[in-house]
Amino acid sequence: MADTTRPNAPTSGGGSADIWPFWARFAQLLVGLVLFGGSVALLVRARLGLDSWDVLHQGLSRHTHVAIGTWVIVVSVVVLLLWVPLRQRPGIGTLCNVVLVGVSLNAALEVLPTPNGMGLRWVYLLGGILLNGVATGAYIGAGLGPGPRDGLMVGLARRGHSIRVVRTAIELTVLLAGFLLGGTVGIGTLLYAVSIGPLAHLMIPVLSLGRVVNGKDSPRHLRGPGACLFRAAL
Repeated sequence: MADTTRPNAPTSGGGSADIWPFWARFAQLLVGLVLFGGSVALLVRARLGLDSWDVLHQGLSRHTHVAIGTWVIVVSVVVLLLWVPLRQRPGIGTLCNVVLVGVSLNAALEVLPTPNGMGLRWVYLLGGILLNGVATGAYIGAGLGPGPRDGLMVGLARRGHSIRVVRTAIELTVLLAGFLLGGTVGIGTLLYAVSIGPLAHLMIPVLSLGRVVNGKDSPRHLRGPGACLFRAAL
């Protein structure tokens, strides 16, 4: 890909940074969200365990016979409503997240074959986790607003709670609820839990096109919800 960045005026600290145009950030956001839905589809087809939120979505899907991607959208809307008392403000990326992840998940499941051999199921699992890490870096790095679930975590953390404690409590709660509803919990759930943090820690700075550059920022510095989410990945 051609280098489209151009040096910006030096900051007050003497450094310089690149500011990406909105269209580039928005394009990265859309690609990231579509890839995120595709990564979840790989995990679903692997049948070796999902991440905590998708265990919940799958459990709801199995009980209602409504597509899992549709439940992703419904749960996203419910979580977004929880932002109101937390005084969180959604960005355009937040609203796109609500719709695109679920739609792309349903679309990917329509065309993605179900692997039979254990070896291929592991390829799906590992590929899904890696793709999920890249997708997470892409949509958060675009800097156009966190996803509904990320924003809930950040909003609760801003009320004086440790972001790691908040994240752990939320994910364990939805994991338990999803398990009781019949969602798939397995080795993939554990691998995702231990892998996504390091992957996000690697990919968010690499794909941070949405950084705002001023006298206090460095080229790879994330602010606001993005900074909280980056710290949560450590």
